[in-house]
Amino acid sequence: MIELPRNRYHLLLPPLEEVKVNTLFARFVLEHKITGKVYVNRLESPSVYYIEHPYGMSLLFGETGDEAFNRCFIEYALNTGGNRNHYIWMQAWPKTWNDRLESLLGKKLVKAGNHENEVQSNLVELHTRINFKFNPDKYNRFRQTLTGKNYEIVRTDEKMYAAMAGSVVPCHFWDNATGFVKNGVGFSLFYEGKLATTAFSAYIFEGVLELGMETFPEYRGKGLAQLVCSALIDYCMENNYEPVWSCRLENIPSYNLAQKLGFEPTITLPYYRLSN
Repeated sequence: MIELPRNRYHLLLPPLEEVKVNTLFARFVLEHKITGKVYVNRLESPSVYYIEHPYGMSLLFGETGDEAFNRCFIEYALNTGGNRNHYIWMQAWPKTWNDRLESLLGKKLVKAGNHENEVQSNLVELHTRINFKFNPDKYNRFRQTLTGKNYEIVRTDEKMYAAMAGSVVPCHFWDNATGFVKNGVGFSLFYEGKLATTAFSAYIFEGVLELGMETFPEYRGKGLAQLVCSALIDYCMENNYEPVWSCRLENIPSYNLAQKLGFEPTITLPYYRLSN
């Protein structure tokens, strides 16, 4: 694995277009909208690519037969050097990579929940990722049922950007508040005068916006997430953006909320959790 210089990231955009699953996070890195890392099998005419977003998502794609790269990558995936203190979620493309990874990892590849210690190191867990497709008619029917009180929804500013804490918040998807406010969009919901939840553009490109959402624990279960997400979806529809949603199948709250908001599951693919 060779780290690719940032000034050559653009070379990976054409092969990335051949990947037929949701890869907006990878494109965000390649277009320098957030600082990530990119590795290849060789600097000249690379044929294997690995893109890592700082939030902890990654994409492995390209040819599967470079054994030198594969050996290095498996050591990286298993964190055999102990250099990584966090796990990483990974998609792989094309589908032949899934068989190749199964062969390369052997007993080190385990299905989620099939081993006793969920935080055990030197294993790669196999989960499932869902890509959804937005159905505006389904959403509009749901939108008419929304009710609520004691809340206010406003456009997210730099102060709210900094105040919203959690795992899926703008600061994990944008390098800074200024860049987010200038180039992204978000809405924050205040419940009884206090910041409770936010929905925001995790990634935004020409005509496409992928939603991120977080609610403070004390405000969950009140239906606030669907309200603030609806504000962002309304923005998408008014400004000709296609709203995009993806999540792990095992993330039941996100999966159910997506369907409530008019998103329909379309693609199911293996999702690997690389060892911490």
